[in-house]
Amino acid sequence: MKSYDIVVIGGGPAGLAAAAAAKRSGIDSILILERDKELGGILNQCIHNGFGLHTFKEELTGPEYARRFIEQVQELEIEYCLDTMVIDISHEKVVTAMNREEGLFEIQAKAVILAMGCRERSRGALNIPGYRPAGIYSAGTAQRLVNMEGFMPGREVVILGSGDIGLIMARRMTLEGAKVKVVAELMPYSGGLKRNIVQCLDDFGIPLKLSHTVVEIRGKERLTGITLAQVDGKGKPIPGTEEDYDCDTLLLSVGLIPENELSRGMGVDIEPVTSGPSVNESLETNIDGVFACGNVLHVHDLVDYVSEEAAVAGENAAKYVKGILPENSGKEIKLVPTDGVRYTVPKTIDPERMAEELTVRFRVGNVYKNCFVSVYFDDERVVHRKRPVVAPGEMENVKFKKTQLASYPDLKTITLKIEEA
Repeated sequence: MKSYDIVVIGGGPAGLAAAAAAKRSGIDSILILERDKELGGILNQCIHNGFGLHTFKEELTGPEYARRFIEQVQELEIEYCLDTMVIDISHEKVVTAMNREEGLFEIQAKAVILAMGCRERSRGALNIPGYRPAGIYSAGTAQRLVNMEGFMPGREVVILGSGDIGLIMARRMTLEGAKVKVVAELMPYSGGLKRNIVQCLDDFGIPLKLSHTVVEIRGKERLTGITLAQVDGKGKPIPGTEEDYDCDTLLLSVGLIPENELSRGMGVDIEPVTSGPSVNESLETNIDGVFACGNVLHVHDLVDYVSEEAAVAGENAAKYVKGILPENSGKEIKLVPTDGVRYTVPKTIDPERMAEELTVRFRVGNVYKNCFVSVYFDDERVVHRKRPVVAPGEMENVKFKKTQLASYPDLKTITLKIEEA
């Protein structure tokens, strides 16, 4: 059995950034396992620009952003295997994988970095009544067909869900000559970034219908049309609000789910809200030496934040392998999301193990206008940040300094909440 100090599962933006950071931290024995035929992950099909503004201070397309990190991995001479499917990771960090060249093989790792990304929620999860004709795609599948395979999924399009991929595909299909009739969203707010609503819908005159969903699918062989209806506060269709649309294609952009079958199989604790692993300040899971980063941990809106988070995971995995990641001091501080804050990453902070500065990322559960993002150390309010608007589609963060936490030696909980102005 081969052995490596660090095995990175996934060669997308998170896996590449984590591997590069681990190598720069002094670990030579690193292996990246990627199931696709090339590195770069989902970025290879994201040919629009808007990437890299934080990381590289310039605007790049997805493949250009991925290329920067692929080049780093190649310059640092980090080993990687493509077309390699990981099928199991044991509690003892034995990775079982398979590919055409070597068949089934096992690798013993000292540390594992989980960076498998996420997948799209499918039609089956939505309970839309109707037949199952051709012409219904997830937005990411349509993006791959148009941008990488050179196929046009259809000509008259309705999009259900206003996540970022759905918004971007509304613009992409329009630019390729399709007619996008409407984007419908079940929630009373959009799930995507504000800039994508402006650049992808408003600029092309595509209507966005909030609090609407698809209640019927028509067509036997190929989709011929759908029916939209308005929904009430509980998401139930309101009789009498139905509108028919003729279309040959329905794209579903109804949420992303972290890809955590491997994590569950090895016994990693999963957070119910994010569907990703529960991690501490080092991005380490409940299993010693197993770290998680990127969309497998929680769904990000900007790839720049994925790279930033992955670098932290890579550096901490390197410290773990070298034996210089401090032991658990037993002084764990719990992070408590409440009053509009849905979750936090990380879940706990050990002030003695944390870096000089720690970024805590979180998302809100609704649109709040003229509000405050507040942080309480036990019962004392230490952050009260005024925000004109916070929305579920945009990830928020707060930063804590090690010195700040050190001045509260008996701190038990840090509470994050949204307070009305």
